[in-house]
Amino acid sequence: MEVAEQVYRLTAEFPKSEIYGLSSQMRRAAVSIPSNIAEGQGRDSTKEFLHFLAIAFGSLCELETQRLLARRFSYLSDKDLQSILTTLTATSKTTRGLQKSLKLKLEN
Repeated sequence: MEVAEQVYRLTAEFPKSEIYGLSSQMRRAAVSIPSNIAEGQGRDSTKEFLHFLAIAFGSLCELETQRLLARRFSYLSDKDLQSILTTLTATSKTTRGLQKSLKLKLEN
């Protein structure tokens, strides 16, 4: 949820010409992360949860690329770039840790 909040705040400062471009893509990817985690957790099986965690992780990777593009286009400052990177890194580590834990649960 923190990633989505941060992305919405940052993209609000993007040029209006990006409202249907990079800004929209970043927002969709950011919202996809907690949405897929929540949907997976609500499913009936660990295997399904793992599937949705994989989708969430893919959205994290997508957002990583998009933040780099935003910096290249000078839509993000170095400070903003670092701030979102910190949040993405923490979320990635948490997601990967949960995936590993659930995979171990499946094996046992």
